[in-house]
Amino acid sequence: MSMTVTFNALREVKDSLPSGSSAKIAEELGITADEVRSYFGGKVPNGMGLHIEPGPDGGLVRLDNTRILEVALRIAWENKLR
Repeated sequence: MSMTVTFNALREVKDSLPSGSSAKIAEELGITADEVRSYFGGKVPNGMGLHIEPGPDGGLVRLDNTRILEVALRIAWENKLR
C-alpha cells in the first residue's frame, strides 16, 4: 500500500517514538536501524520507495511501502497508553 504524507508529519511520528524505537522497528521488520532512521529522514532505504516533492510542511513524501510507518504508529500509540 502506498500513501502520501508531509515530511513534517513523518517527522512528528518519529519524534513521538520512545528512545530505542528504531532498533525495535528494525528487529521486528528484519531490516537495519539505519534503514529506519533513513526512512524518517526522507532518504530512500532499500525497497521503501520514498519520493519527496517540494512544498509546504517540508514537502510531500510518497511512501510506496508503509511497513515502517505502521509499526512506528503502533509503538507511538502503545507508548501513549502507558
